[in-house]
Amino acid sequence: MRTSESSTPMRKQMQDYILSLQDQIVTAFESLDPTAPKFKRDNWVREQGGLGQSCVFSVPHGQKTESPTVLEKGGVNISVVHGTLPPAAVKQMRADHSSLPAPEDLPPKGLPFFAAGLSLVVHPRNPHAPTVHCNYRYFEITEPAVQGSTDQPKIIAWWFGGGADLTPSYLYTEDAVHFHSTLKSACDGHSTALYPGFKKWCDEYFFIPHRKETRGVGGLFFDDLCDEPHARLSGAEHPRSPSTIFGLIQSLGNAFVPSYLPILIKRHSLPFTLEQRRWQLLRRGRYVEFNLVYDRGTKFGLMTPGARIESILMSLPEEARWEYMCDVGEGEEGRETEEGKLLEVLRKPRDWL
Repeated sequence: MRTSESSTPMRKQMQDYILSLQDQIVTAFESLDPTAPKFKRDNWVREQGGLGQSCVFSVPHGQKTESPTVLEKGGVNISVVHGTLPPAAVKQMRADHSSLPAPEDLPPKGLPFFAAGLSLVVHPRNPHAPTVHCNYRYFEITEPAVQGSTDQPKIIAWWFGGGADLTPSYLYTEDAVHFHSTLKSACDGHSTALYPGFKKWCDEYFFIPHRKETRGVGGLFFDDLCDEPHARLSGAEHPRSPSTIFGLIQSLGNAFVPSYLPILIKRHSLPFTLEQRRWQLLRRGRYVEFNLVYDRGTKFGLMTPGARIESILMSLPEEARWEYMCDVGEGEEGRETEEGKLLEVLRKPRDWL
């Protein structure tokens, strides 16, 4: 699929799109559970440059609702920030972006950057309904502005990244198939080579080495998509211009609601036991371990000057559990458990399509 070039700067196109996508997603969740409290819309300004809006769902402690809410915790956040990237960070990024200047040619203070993205994590209340994560972002680095000039600084590097993945506590094969097939269809409209590479990338990225298991049943993950050849997609036909990659981002962003809401609708009212709730909280513990120990976005955010910690840690569940030497899910000899079925695919990722 080809997208015609626009005279509107990509940073403005991305900002407008994620604002619209955020509203679309939050509206879909609120429409699903009309008696629940609305998402809290929190607009903020970054002192170092930029702004954002965090839309967060939670039920305040002690507040009673007419019935149990579909969601226990959720956030759909956007950020549009700019500032100066220090030389050490530019040097690290140069491995994937040869257009960036060599370390000896960098200005002492570094280079200006711009970043815009949407990030969401939703933790449903029911153990049968899976947690979901989605993130799409655009990043660019420019030459320093010339004092007194009204011209826009030249862009010297740009790229897109993102993905979406599903993290169930209980394995429903049809849910994983639906999630993956919806994302694959969005990819296939641009290139049939994309989904296999992005799916493999996701399984490798969302892996918890100290547990020897993936965080969930996967989805898509990609980073550094730009006009330069990408080692992870070597030999594959994939979009290269800003407009064509932005078209892919729009297709994937628009696919989020149809990929996830049908699953949530099907699972959120199923009956569950206290033992199933216990297992859900144990799985959330694994989610926390990955996000705080391995997730690059979390680590980058926490190290960024002026970081908004509340938004960065929005991904963490309201409740989680850790038990010493817990053997839930391991089953007994000759007996397979529902929890064990999930562990099996987490330890050996499956091709769902």
